Amino acid sequence: MRFLRPELAWLVAGAAGLLVVRWRMRGRFAASTMAARLAAGIYRASIVRRLPLAVLAAALALVALALMDPVLPSSDTDVQSRGLDVVMLLDLSSSMQEQMERVRPSRDLSRLTFTTRDSLRARVAGKTRLEATKDAIKAFVARRHDDRIALIVFSDNAYVVSPLTFDHGYLLRYIDMVDDQILRGEGMTAIGDGLALANYLLARQAGALRRNQVIVLFTDGESNKGRDPVEVLAESNAADIRVHFVGLDLEEEVRSKAQVQKLLDAVRRYGGRYFNANTVRDVDAASRTIDAIEKGVLVGRVHVRDEPVYEWFALPALVLLLLSIGLRAIPFFVDQT
Repeated sequence: MRFLRPELAWLVAGAAGLLVVRWRMRGRFAASTMAARLAAGIYRASIVRRLPLAVLAAALALVALALMDPVLPSSDTDVQSRGLDVVMLLDLSSSMQEQMERVRPSRDLSRLTFTTRDSLRARVAGKTRLEATKDAIKAFVARRHDDRIALIVFSDNAYVVSPLTFDHGYLLRYIDMVDDQILRGEGMTAIGDGLALANYLLARQAGALRRNQVIVLFTDGESNKGRDPVEVLAESNAADIRVHFVGLDLEEEVRSKAQVQKLLDAVRRYGGRYFNANTVRDVDAASRTIDAIEKGVLVGRVHVRDEPVYEWFALPALVLLLLSIGLRAIPFFVDQT
């Protein structure tokens, strides 16, 4: 332990010396009394009666030490963080431009009565899958103040739009810039490649203080290009990365396919959640649910230099000061002269 302000010791010592001198040079007077004759040993006051004064002196000494700013030159301390590392993985395949909550024509050709005018009216009525997802992602980012969040988009290939960052204002601007023209010329759904890039980004930016890691996948279709997403999910699980799957308006015939079911089973088996989001409200509800369940607490040990420990002296000083006041309330310690 060392003191950052040792010069205060001289000031404290000087003040204490002045108090002692003042006490010893209290007003004296000459008189003829019987005090000297009565000052036998049996009449001397017990030294215990000085206890309140001794306790008060100890309290003042501890206060002086606290004012000298004591620190530990180096120490290890536990730091608690509630934040996560979250990668938002967004599908930019061509089908993401389709309308959410649209009325689909019947699969039975005998009942196919939609006209071009009907289809156009349904398409302009609401948000596209991409627009609804972007709004949900922005709302999620706005609620996660302690998280580092990244954005990756994928179609034929996967691309990092934003690395993990605490600058959520910067991230929101990049989310607004995402549209169907970013990956112009692509149109497939490489879910496995997107997950693999998310795993790589989390591993690359993990740092010394590893935070809990989560991937949130938004897609509206099955994987039809690149790596097998089930194999990549196993790699995520091995790296303690949890993956949540938000299915954007997945049609029943797509969701019932063996490949898709295998992927959903893998997500659940490795601790993730699947959300079937058929409407704009469902997409937002999935975002809010993920926000509610992902509240990890991480405790890490970090090395700290010059850690203040003034409380080691200030708290005992407070206790002794209160004890001194309490002793003064006991008649035995009250000076009657």
